[in-house]
Amino acid sequence: MTKFSSFQDCTQKYIVKNYFYYYLFKFSAALGEEIFYITFLPFTYWNIDHSVSRRMIIVWSIVMYIGQVSKDILKWPRPLSPPVVKLEMRTNAEYGMPSTHAMAATAISFSFFIATTNQYKYPFELGLVAAFVFSTLVCLSRLYTGMHTVLDVLGGALISAVLLVLLYPAWDTIDHLLLTSPFCPLFSIAVPLVLCYNYPKLDYYSPTRGDTTTILGAAAGATVGFWLNNQYAAPAYTSKSFQAGFPQIISTVLFVLARFFVGISVVLLTRWVMKSVVLGALGYRYQFPLRDLQARRRLEVEVPYKFVTYSSVGFTATVIVPLLHELLGLM
Repeated sequence: MTKFSSFQDCTQKYIVKNYFYYYLFKFSAALGEEIFYITFLPFTYWNIDHSVSRRMIIVWSIVMYIGQVSKDILKWPRPLSPPVVKLEMRTNAEYGMPSTHAMAATAISFSFFIATTNQYKYPFELGLVAAFVFSTLVCLSRLYTGMHTVLDVLGGALISAVLLVLLYPAWDTIDHLLLTSPFCPLFSIAVPLVLCYNYPKLDYYSPTRGDTTTILGAAAGATVGFWLNNQYAAPAYTSKSFQAGFPQIISTVLFVLARFFVGISVVLLTRWVMKSVVLGALGYRYQFPLRDLQARRRLEVEVPYKFVTYSSVGFTATVIVPLLHELLGLM
């Protein structure tokens, strides 16, 4: 059976002939979006390893900033539609080269693989294949959804791989400085804010500046949280639940799920509250109604709105949620 579907502001219709590929690549495309970042990265921190999470977040934020800025400097258009059928509309206002989905997928999957291969015992080949499959699915999803050319995707993956190679030798040094330097909180907040306020200007509005601010804000809040936890010797999550031969697998799974659902509920609540509070304060300061989309896109509104909101999310995930886990006996 086939069906016709269309998107708002898109007159072109399409027919779904293979539902397996359709849902596979729609799901894979979501692995490069906020819904994945806001769930997987905190999950790693709460349930796997702090050092792995720290490295992934730092690599992810650096790679994504370079990717977003590169788009607006190169200004390469996305594939024309028609003949391409586009299954997404939100990112259509952005330029295409490089694909930041491809960059994020490559950075997250391979940084996770590299960081865990030295800490956990599992087959090297299995980890390598898993990272390759994850990044490949996301890359292919950008072609299937009509959002990128092959060159966009290959360029994004290649840039991300080069950045990983360049950053890897400095991982331990960067991690040590972020945990111990007294200047870390100031640096973590000031540098991203300067980068966001000085983001390349375009002739028309693009969501890339807002997305970049979201990413840098979340990383800034998380980095301050990492530093604060290290300064005050916050209790670390135990790894005993993941040791081979643990007799009660069901209890372990329930324990992990409890951490995740408690944590993600608090994170989402923080995001909702901070969005309302910050946007309300900015609306009062600049005298615009909260539903005025054009006003919310202004530099003086968008940057503080998104930065404060998502830095609060990052801080909550790394400081508030672990304290709540400890209080509930989930450490």
